[in-house]
Amino acid sequence: RMASASILRRFSSTFAKHLDAEVEHAASTTATWKRISLFVALPVIGLCTLNTIKKEREHHAHGRSDFVPYPHLRIRNKPFPWKDGNHSLFHNSHANALPDGYEE
Repeated sequence: RMASASILRRFSSTFAKHLDAEVEHAASTTATWKRISLFVALPVIGLCTLNTIKKEREHHAHGRSDFVPYPHLRIRNKPFPWKDGNHSLFHNSHANALPDGYEE
C-alpha cells in the first residue's frame, strides 16, 4: 500500500508539471498565431481584395465578346421547365447568350 501511494504521488506531481508546461506552451502558441493572423493574414487578404477589384474593373472595361454561333453550344433538345423554356434557371442576359445570340 505504501509503495502504491508513493508511486501515485510521484505520478501526480509529474503529471502536474507536464500539464503546467503544456498550458504555458499553449499560451505562447496562441499569442504567436494571433500575431500571425493580425500582421500577416489580414494584410494579405486586404492586398488580394485590392488586386481583385483592380482586375474586375479592367475586365468590365473591355465589355463582352462578340457572339459566335458554334453548333455544339446552347443545344436545346427540349425546353426548360420554367419561364419561356429558352432561358436557363440562372440566366444573365448580359453574360449568357441564347441559341440565336445575346438578348440586348
